[in-house]
Amino acid sequence: MADLVVPRFINCCNCGNHVCFHDDVISKDFQGRNGRAFLFSHAMNIVVGPKEDRHLMTGLHTVADIYCSDCNEVLGWKYEKAYEESQKYKEGKFILEKPKIVKNNW
Repeated sequence: MADLVVPRFINCCNCGNHVCFHDDVISKDFQGRNGRAFLFSHAMNIVVGPKEDRHLMTGLHTVADIYCSDCNEVLGWKYEKAYEESQKYKEGKFILEKPKIVKNNW
């Protein structure tokens, strides 16, 4: 029992729903609409909205806003397509904005 590892969750700031594991953080050096944001490899308990093209700091991307599945809080977005070769690594990844998430089990 001493070796039991408890996962560290990232939760929705509004309702506390688990939306990511801390271990899925790829980068903490992103910018969201409301300040600092994190890039995650996976997300859970979310709803993905409709796709749209958006001009972001790194160029044109097709993205879809992501919402908490419990309270519908907008948490960030999912990168669906990157048009510049140097940005392709973001495809299928998730941006979660720091003001929209909180740590749990830390």
